[in-house]
Amino acid sequence: MVQVTMHDGSTIAAEVRGSGPTLLLPVDPTPVEGEQADEMRKWGNDPALGRSLIDGLGDVFQVVAFDYTGHVLNAPKPDTLTPANVVADLLAVADAVRAERFAYYGYSWLALSGLQLALGTDRLSALVMGGYPPYEGPYAEMLKVTMAAYEQALAPTPAPAPKEKSSDDAFDWSSVEVSTTVDQSKQFVTLYEALQSFDDTAVRLSCPRLCFAGAEDKITYEERWGGVVVDLAGPLVRHRAELEALGWDVVVLDGLDHMSAMQATNALPVLRPWLTETLLK
Repeated sequence: MVQVTMHDGSTIAAEVRGSGPTLLLPVDPTPVEGEQADEMRKWGNDPALGRSLIDGLGDVFQVVAFDYTGHVLNAPKPDTLTPANVVADLLAVADAVRAERFAYYGYSWLALSGLQLALGTDRLSALVMGGYPPYEGPYAEMLKVTMAAYEQALAPTPAPAPKEKSSDDAFDWSSVEVSTTVDQSKQFVTLYEALQSFDDTAVRLSCPRLCFAGAEDKITYEERWGGVVVDLAGPLVRHRAELEALGWDVVVLDGLDHMSAMQATNALPVLRPWLTETLLK
């Protein structure tokens, strides 16, 4: 393990596995256990997602795994989780493992963080964004969702009873209860507020890049979550021609939603061959 100092002075552990081209992978290398793991499995999620991705890539690449999401929840940065500081944190990880050049794969908010990283450094050998579009991303909608979470953390109200689930159900975002603290919630408001003026359609990158999402990755939030629709697959479908003209490889995974597309069984068949062709050719 390598201990890395973040922009606010807190530290995060990074696990280095394998050899070859360096890949920064902001995932938790430690599997979830116990009741939480059982609940994750009910939804078809892998409690060992980070470990599964590391195992699936670590025989070809030098994987640098670090749980950045877990870190910001454990050491929240309510006023400083800005795009620039996120980029500084990611670069600090690369510096700590002495990676002058490195690839990056992030999913969901860690994908948009990767886009900011690509704009903030010329050290990227490849960029993969999963579960968040690089073109016409829903920044305004995500601000509403995160603001709603922040307001609920300030004045929590009872959540409606969760709907009955079956093994075929998609994840019911409306049944999620706010369990984050005020500071944990506020840091994401800070992040998305800083991104409101960001025009991703004007972005021009030079490194190899791939974006992917499940075809059903479209989340409808109830009023208590801002009453918005966060469409993460739609921009990839609607703007595929524009993205490919800008140099993006685009993959849309049929039948998958936000949670299922991130699972290793679905993500690795996209990630591994593309990264191998891109970084080892």
